[in-house]
Amino acid sequence: MTDLAAVKRALAAQRIETPSWAFANSGTRFKVFAQPGVPRTPQEKIADAAVVHRLTGVAPTVALHIPWDRVDDYAALTAYAASEGVGIGAINTNVFQDDDYKLGSVTNPDPGIRRKATDHLLEAIDIMDRTGSRDLKLWFSDGINYPGQDDLRSRQDRLAAALREAYDRLTGDQRILLEYKLFEPAFYATDVPDWGTSYAHCVELGERATVCIDTGHHAPGTNIEFIVAFLLRQGRLGAFDFNSRFYADDDLMAGAADPFQLFRIMYEIVRGGALDPAYGINFMLDQCHNIEQKIPAIIRSVLNIQEATAKALLVDRDALGRAQQSGDVLEANAVLMDAYNTDVRPLLAEVRADAGLDPDPVGAYRRSGYQEKIVADRVGGTQAGWGA
Repeated sequence: MTDLAAVKRALAAQRIETPSWAFANSGTRFKVFAQPGVPRTPQEKIADAAVVHRLTGVAPTVALHIPWDRVDDYAALTAYAASEGVGIGAINTNVFQDDDYKLGSVTNPDPGIRRKATDHLLEAIDIMDRTGSRDLKLWFSDGINYPGQDDLRSRQDRLAAALREAYDRLTGDQRILLEYKLFEPAFYATDVPDWGTSYAHCVELGERATVCIDTGHHAPGTNIEFIVAFLLRQGRLGAFDFNSRFYADDDLMAGAADPFQLFRIMYEIVRGGALDPAYGINFMLDQCHNIEQKIPAIIRSVLNIQEATAKALLVDRDALGRAQQSGDVLEANAVLMDAYNTDVRPLLAEVRADAGLDPDPVGAYRRSGYQEKIVADRVGGTQAGWGA
């Protein structure tokens, strides 16, 4: 029998990080569709993230992306975030938008370009020092397009050297979150293509290097919940980048294409005792809202993760264990499906009401007038977005 009071406490304690770039303009390879009212500065991104937190109660930090969010005074930016009721989360690097990185960044055959890329990683750690951030998020687009273009093993050696230099610069509780992606933009071989490559580099580095699972970065049919279970068992799961994919990329709202998969992932988190923020996993959204309004889409993503989590918490684990031990395949599956098929929206509405929040965050945003305000106020200047 599930303890509903414990479920509500766990849901109230859940934390989801929002990404600054998701509030800005974004698009496909072919077109960026600008929207009125999107942020022009890092401060305006933080202000929008603070609205999401005030309405959901579970999004108290916002990740930054450098150089997109570069400022002269990071202490002042951190103070501004605190005045808005949020904190600075992970610092994300960008070694994929400079012409120098056409043949790779930290794995580039040119030592000068490798130096430039590694210095950027160190710059990000300096920013972590100034903002109090714990996490350095690394994703490398590095790879090759043709057989023979470069030496595969040498590229791994170069990657390891850059990671080592960044790792040795960490202080206190700072850590590396190493992301991976199956393919793109490299067409023949990607230098960090999968969780196993990320895991191997993290083990080589040390205990403060952990894997970031991006839910959209896998081959079709990949069992992501197995990856979650394995990395939890090894103590190497550091973060999620939540989103949904249907074909080949990762920019839909979390839970939009396959909510059942999101439930299965969150069940492994609950089963592994890793939902509590004290465990240390950074549950972050990593999404690009190309055609939908930014803030409502981010709120919807938060709600989708909450719903998947609530269902995972409602799994009758005693009944599931009995069915598994007895080899009752259909009953074990039925226990999971009973939880998944539960309408948890009333439960989450209670959790929000208990916290003094509107039970309907999306409706509350529509009624707040904030969208109309930012459209009216954010006139002039340069909108933030890809390439900005």
